[in-house]
Amino acid sequence: MTQASYGQFCPVAMAAEVLCTRWTMLVVRELVSGSTRFNDLRRGVPRMSRTLLSRRLKELEHAGIVERRPVPGEHGVQEYRLTSAGEDLYPVVEAFGLWGQKWVQSDVSLQKLDPSLLMWDMRRNLDPSPLPSKRLVVQFRYTDLAPANRSWWLVVQPSGDVDLCRTDPGFEIDLYVETDLRTMTAVWMGLATVATARRNMSLDGDPEIVRTMQSWLGLSPFAAQPKLVP
Repeated sequence: MTQASYGQFCPVAMAAEVLCTRWTMLVVRELVSGSTRFNDLRRGVPRMSRTLLSRRLKELEHAGIVERRPVPGEHGVQEYRLTSAGEDLYPVVEAFGLWGQKWVQSDVSLQKLDPSLLMWDMRRNLDPSPLPSKRLVVQFRYTDLAPANRSWWLVVQPSGDVDLCRTDPGFEIDLYVETDLRTMTAVWMGLATVATARRNMSLDGDPEIVRTMQSWLGLSPFAAQPKLVP
């Protein structure tokens, strides 16, 4: 699908023609974050339709930012990989994120809550190194959500891989986290810490896992950037 042109030779205008269509930068964010399969990309943009995601990936492929590759050992399965041009977008995505963390007001950010995206980001950013080298299960229960979206499980494997489950995986729970979605999102964004959020959070489980939660919890890669607006 051909996008309307700005009609300017400026490199900013030409880059904007490729990258500034709706959802495109969020798809690039997911690719930069390491997602390569279509379904994983969808989990990072849960409100984007499959049809539109497919269209944006084709546009990025046409622009030379993404290429499709067959997955070895999986007949008919393809994954999306960044080209050299796509890899050059790492600092662009980082600059977008840092600007948003610094200059977008906290209340504006916390009006846009999404448990699917929050849990998916927590899964891929979780740091297993402070945790015991065994399978661990953390159950999150968001008290302000409807029953269908209330409970989520992170399963940390001894290898360090982390799985996100929407249904009970059937393992013993090492830590129960009960809170509201806004509180957990604020912690993830670096707007609060586990310690400062404890008045709105119930933690029940292994005391050592509770004690180190701030260090292993998968925070936003921009959480360390201080806000410059309230």
